[in-house]
Amino acid sequence: MATDMMKAVIAEDGQPLTLGDFEKPMLNPGEVLVKVAASGLNRADLVQRRGAYPPPKGASPIMGLEISGTIVDTGEGVSRFKTGDRVAALLAGGGYAEYAAVDEGSLFPVPDGMDMVNAVCFPEALMTVWANVFDRVNLKSGEAFLCHGGTSGIGVMALQMARLAGASKIYATAGSEEKCTLAKELGADRAINYKTEDFETVIKEDGGVDVTLDMVGGDYIQKNISVSKPDGRIINIAYMNGFTAELNFAPVLMKRLTLAATTLRARPVDEKRRIRDAVEKDFWPHVVSGKIRPVLEQAFPVADAEDAQALMAKGGHSGKIVLVW
Repeated sequence: MATDMMKAVIAEDGQPLTLGDFEKPMLNPGEVLVKVAASGLNRADLVQRRGAYPPPKGASPIMGLEISGTIVDTGEGVSRFKTGDRVAALLAGGGYAEYAAVDEGSLFPVPDGMDMVNAVCFPEALMTVWANVFDRVNLKSGEAFLCHGGTSGIGVMALQMARLAGASKIYATAGSEEKCTLAKELGADRAINYKTEDFETVIKEDGGVDVTLDMVGGDYIQKNISVSKPDGRIINIAYMNGFTAELNFAPVLMKRLTLAATTLRARPVDEKRRIRDAVEKDFWPHVVSGKIRPVLEQAFPVADAEDAQALMAKGGHSGKIVLVW
C-alpha cells in the first residue's frame, strides 16, 4: 500500500461498516497530523451515517468527531505542539481513521499516565458542555442545574463540571436505577429515573432550576420551561424526541426565560480554539488531577465499528463508546 494511504472505517449506503483504504489527510497551515490510537463515538456519527448530518465544508467525509493519539507531523505555523506529543482532539470529521489532521487550536495535551482510551472520552464532551452551559447560558456558582441524559457522554462531564463550578443543587435524569446511582456518584444531588418519576413534578416541588441542559426536546421542551426559575436559561444541544412541539410561551414571558440551542461541529477553528482555551484553563487541570474522570462504557477494536455503533444506537449505555486502533 502506498505511504499516502491509510486505513479508515468506510460507510457504504445500507451496508455494514468496513475497514478500507483511504487517502491520508494533507496538512493545512496550523494543523498537525495525529496517528490515531482511539476514536470516540458520538450520536452525531449515527445521524451522519443516515445522511442527515453532513460534514461541514472542507471537513473529512469520514465519520468521527474526536480522537486521541500521537502527533507525527506538523504543518506550517504550528507553534505549541510538536512531533511526539500525546494529544486528544476535537474534529469536524475524520476520526474513524488511522491518521487525522487537526487544527492546533482543537488539541489537548494528554496527561502523563493517562491511557489513550480514557483520553478520548474528554474533548467533545468538555468543549460542548463549556460552550453551552458556561458560555452560552452562563451557569454560575450557587445556581441550580438540571442535566437531562445525565449518564450520556455529554451528561457525565456536565455533572462533574457543574459540581466543580459550584452549582448549588444538581439534578439529573436517567433511565434506570443503575444510571441514577452513577449520576449521583458524578455529582448529582438528585437523580430522577424518568421511567418511574416525572422530573417536572419532582423539580417544581423542590423550587426549580436556573439552568437546564437538554438533548431530548419533544415534550421535554414545555417541561423544561415549567421547572425553570425566573430568569432561567434552557440550552438544547439536540432534539432526540423531536424538533417540534406545541408550546405555551406565557411562562417564558412571565419568568423572563432564555431559550437557546447550539451546535459545535461547524464553528470556525478560531471559535473552537477559544472554547479549547477556556476548557483548558477552567477544567483541564481537574482532568489532570483526576477530579474529572472518564466514564467508559466499552472499547471495541476498530474492525468491530459496526458493533460499536449498534451499541450506541441501542441506547442504554453510560459514558463513552470507543474504537481502538
